[in-house]
Amino acid sequence: MSEELAPGPKESPPAPPRGPREVWKKGGRLLSVLLAVNVLLLACTLISGGAFNKVAVYDTDVFALLTAMMLLAVLWILFYLLRSARCPDALPYLDAHAGPIWLRGGLVLFGICTLVMDVFKTGYYSSFFECQSVIKILHPLIQAVFVIVQTYFLWVSAKDCIHVHLDLTRCGLMFTLTTNLAIWMAAVVDESVHQAHSYSSAHGNASHTRLTSDQRTGSTAGGDPCPCDTAICQIFQQGYFYLYPFNIEYSLFASTMLYVMWKNVGRLLTSSHGHGHAPPRVSLFRETFFAGPVLGLILFVVGLAVFIIYEVQVSGEGSRTQEALVSYYSFNIVCLGLMTLVSLSGSVIYRFDRRAMDQHKNPTRTLDVGLLMGAALGQYAISYYSIVAVVVGTPRDLLGGLNLAHALLMIAQHTFQNVFIIESLHRGPPGEEPRETPNKEPCQGLTFANLDALHALPACPSTPRLASPLEGPPEAVTIISTPRGHWRRRCLKDISLFLLLCNVILWIMPAFGARPHFSNRVEVDFYGSSLWAAIVNICLPFGIFYRMHAVSSLLEVYVLS
Repeated sequence: MSEELAPGPKESPPAPPRGPREVWKKGGRLLSVLLAVNVLLLACTLISGGAFNKVAVYDTDVFALLTAMMLLAVLWILFYLLRSARCPDALPYLDAHAGPIWLRGGLVLFGICTLVMDVFKTGYYSSFFECQSVIKILHPLIQAVFVIVQTYFLWVSAKDCIHVHLDLTRCGLMFTLTTNLAIWMAAVVDESVHQAHSYSSAHGNASHTRLTSDQRTGSTAGGDPCPCDTAICQIFQQGYFYLYPFNIEYSLFASTMLYVMWKNVGRLLTSSHGHGHAPPRVSLFRETFFAGPVLGLILFVVGLAVFIIYEVQVSGEGSRTQEALVSYYSFNIVCLGLMTLVSLSGSVIYRFDRRAMDQHKNPTRTLDVGLLMGAALGQYAISYYSIVAVVVGTPRDLLGGLNLAHALLMIAQHTFQNVFIIESLHRGPPGEEPRETPNKEPCQGLTFANLDALHALPACPSTPRLASPLEGPPEAVTIISTPRGHWRRRCLKDISLFLLLCNVILWIMPAFGARPHFSNRVEVDFYGSSLWAAIVNICLPFGIFYRMHAVSSLLEVYVLS
């Protein structure tokens, strides 16, 4: 089915919105992309430069840029909401596939955690207000306003296909998307530098980052004029660093939803595209064999225990670090192995699934597939670097073997899970299976039928007892739906829930500080601390994002199975 309506001799397209028709859609998109690229490169330059001592860019410069970007984005969002409310022709269509409830629910959850982080940040910087720049206190306050306004905007407008001021809308959406990416980048850099500083402090090495002498660390070394030496200040400091993963995920969730809105600007939809299939009601654990949820919950609880033990032991003596790494890698090997087998079994089940593939154009699904494939590259890169370091380097001990098995299984798990999720997203909803007609009886399974059409069917005997309960001849034929609780559907739901829970625990571990890449000295000794730190700090954020995006996609697979 074509995305845009083409006028035909019998059917005319729906009435377009008032105003001139868009002549060159790609021109407006190109303008907004160029704006986003330039703003993003400027933000990248300041954020990356502000993380190092040798570059004369300070964190106050970064905060000033982010604050200005958020204020402009808030003003544009308010303008958009006011304009769309006052213009009745602005929204002739809604994209039923955009902004599903679980995606908006995740956005709200991460937004609430981001607001808590802003409270901790404001409290931290206010602990030594007399020696801080005003922008450091103003930044989290403006970010809180930005999160509230943007969350409301995406909740009510995620499905919009707006048809007024197209170029201005595209530029505004792209600028807001770029603002979220800049916030994400700043949070990733700040968290990575914090992790590098913690690692270097534990091993007695000098750090090359500004955090060694920056006021944010609260260290009194080097004559820091703003020491964080009170208990409440240290609570605020540790609190907002632990809440960074939620801020990172909020920015990425918002970016994906804004991109879909950008793709839908000026989009013309047919009735099937505009309304789509009615979203099924989510009933957790319904129509499952309970094996997937139970096994997933067991692995989730065990993973939490392993993560806590790892965090406690890795900061101790060398022998305890060795034990922590062995337990960490062992759990991940078991978890990744089971996830690989389960993903393979899901792909095998689809070989017996008769549901048709959904070939409709769907910007949301296209973005989901692209993000899954692109985000997996980060973990692929880390795994291949680890494989080379273990195979070529020395010595070859138990830890090296576990590291090698972990890297290989990580590649296999990402590959087969992506295959399963992508195929699941392209399957039609339940009830679209082709109907079988055993014994060549085409009339079997008809409940209400047009009698004239029924007698015209080949090999269809006269059935005078069939009558329509309605007044007059009915127009449609209704076919009995497939039986509920089919074994394939149950298995797919179990698989989706199991993979979902496993991806959640595999997101928690690296997002909240597990860094076996540095505790395990194999890669550090092989590549050097500087190169290996750059590889991990660049690639790991994509791996963390992959886990949370896989959770969102698997929830959609569960609902549609």
